[in-house]
Amino acid sequence: MNIILLGAPGAGKGTQAEVICDRLNIPTISTGNIIREALKTGTEMGLKAKSFMEAGQLVPDEVVIGIIKERLAKDDCQNGFILDGFPRTIPQAEALDKMGIEINKVIDIEVSDEAIMKRMSGRRVCEKCGASYHVEYKRPAKDGVCDSCAGALVQRKDDHPDTVKARLEVYHNETEPLKDYYDRQGKLSVVEGQDTVESTTALILKAIEA
Repeated sequence: MNIILLGAPGAGKGTQAEVICDRLNIPTISTGNIIREALKTGTEMGLKAKSFMEAGQLVPDEVVIGIIKERLAKDDCQNGFILDGFPRTIPQAEALDKMGIEINKVIDIEVSDEAIMKRMSGRRVCEKCGASYHVEYKRPAKDGVCDSCAGALVQRKDDHPDTVKARLEVYHNETEPLKDYYDRQGKLSVVEGQDTVESTTALILKAIEA
């Protein structure tokens, strides 16, 4: 089963990808992770990506797609995979189709912008050990102090409201059109994000099996 997970930043794709990976025993292919791996192992596409990154430029689509192609050719992807973070745009989706990669299911995790803003802007992370908290949903025993190591809790730049808003705008403009693209192919299933990871997972697994 070859699966693509779609959803706005903060919709919980990464967490769901890990759970589904364990349930179905197929690897999760995260764009960021495989680019780092390609850089580390010095593959041809990894070296190309490195040249752009060292010049402070975005890695172009053709290089990202080349790295994806290298990764999907590995033995552990023969029984299926989960793509998380790719494709991000229609041209990337079209390139994936041209590679001859058959996608069976595209799962879109729907969470409102308001809920994402609340979820992400309320997140706090320990500077010392990396433990994660939330000003509403997972408060520490003492405000601003990590329960585990007494480190200071801070708001990451990625979780600042202005940053979250900008990321959501990019998602709506560039990535959300993929829903129509895959709906026309009859592959899209929309799952409403629930209050708990377990409830969302149950809906995703049901959509995969449908």
